[in-house]
Amino acid sequence: MYKTPSQLPEAARARVATTLNERLADGLDLHSQIKVAHWNIRGPQFPSLHPLFEEFATQLALRNDEIAERAVTLGGHATGTARQVAKSSRIPEYPAETSRDLDHVQALADRIDVYLEGVRISRGIAEQHGDIGTSDLLNALLTEFEKNAWFLRATLA
Repeated sequence: MYKTPSQLPEAARARVATTLNERLADGLDLHSQIKVAHWNIRGPQFPSLHPLFEEFATQLALRNDEIAERAVTLGGHATGTARQVAKSSRIPEYPAETSRDLDHVQALADRIDVYLEGVRISRGIAEQHGDIGTSDLLNALLTEFEKNAWFLRATLA
C-alpha cells in the first residue's frame, strides 16, 4: 500500500482494495461474456437485444474502470489481466455454442445475478470499514445493473 488521500486506516484500505479487485475480475469477465452474446445473438429478438447488450457492455466497461481506479486511489493496485481474471472470476463460463436470443438473455441474467451478489458482498465490506466512497460507487453500480437484470428477466417473462 502506498500513501493516499484516504483517511481510512491502511488495513481497511487494503481489505477494500482486495474486494474491489475481486469485483474487477468478475466485471471484466462479465464484460467479455456480454460481448460474446452481443456478437453471436440470433433470432427474432436480435434487433432489440443486439444494441441492448452493447449498452450493457459499455456501462460495465465504465464501472470496471471506476472500480480499478478506486482500488488504486485507496493505495492498492488494480489487477485485471486476462490470466488474473481467469484465475479469480466467480462468473460461470459462458456456454460457447449459445446463439438463440432468449438463451443469451437467460445466460446473461444468471451471470449478472452472480455479479450483483459479489457487488453486495463488497459493498458490505466497504461499509464495515467505513469507506463511504466505495460504498457509494458500489451502490450506483448495483442500481444500474439491477435494472439491467430486470430488463433481461422481463424479456424472459
